[in-house]
Amino acid sequence: MAAARRAGVTDARVLEAVRSVPRESFVPPDLRGQAADDRPLRIGEDQTTSQPSLIATMVAALELDGTERVLEIGTGLGYEAALLGQLAAEVHTIERHRSLADAARRCLADAGCENVTVHVGDGTRGLPEHAPYDAVVIAAAAGRVPAAVTEQLVEGGWVVAPVGSSGTQQVVRYRATGGELVEDRRMVPVRFVPLVEDPR
Repeated sequence: MAAARRAGVTDARVLEAVRSVPRESFVPPDLRGQAADDRPLRIGEDQTTSQPSLIATMVAALELDGTERVLEIGTGLGYEAALLGQLAAEVHTIERHRSLADAARRCLADAGCENVTVHVGDGTRGLPEHAPYDAVVIAAAAGRVPAAVTEQLVEGGWVVAPVGSSGTQQVVRYRATGGELVEDRRMVPVRFVPLVEDPR
C-alpha cells in the first residue's frame, strides 16, 4: 500500500483493496518472497505482472464506485482482476494463454473472488457476449485501443491502457464519447508486453 501512496494513489477504496489482496497469492510460488517488491515479476509464457504501484494507479483511474461491470484485457495470474473484484460489481477478464488463465482461476478462487470470471480468448476483440462495460483496463500495449473494445463501452465509460510502440509507451485514460474514445489524460511512461491479436 505504501508504494501505491507514493505513486499518488489517494482513493481510499483502492488503497484498501491493495491492502487486502495479497500479491503473493498471484505470483509463481518460487517468487512469493519477492511479491512485496514494487517491481514487475515474470509469471510464465513470456508475460509479467506489473509492479503493484502501477496496477493501483491504473485501477484508480477507472474511478469505480462498486456498481460497475468491468472488462480487463490481460489477466496474467489475476492480481489486477482481484483488485477490480474488490472495487466493482462484476469483472470479466480475458487471457490469451490458457495455462495462465487456468492458474488465474485457481488463484482467484483461493482468494475468494466470486465476482471475477476468467475467459480465454483474443483480447483485441474484447468480450462482446458480456458487454456493455462501464470501464475497461488493458494490461498490454498497442498502437491504439482496439475498435471492438471501444464498441463494447457504455457512453461515458473509461478505458485505461498503455499505448505506443515497444520502445515508447504511455498509460492513457480515455472517455467513451459518441461511440469514440476521447483522450482524457496521459498518466505515466511504461513498458508493457504487446497486445497480440489471435490470427485465427
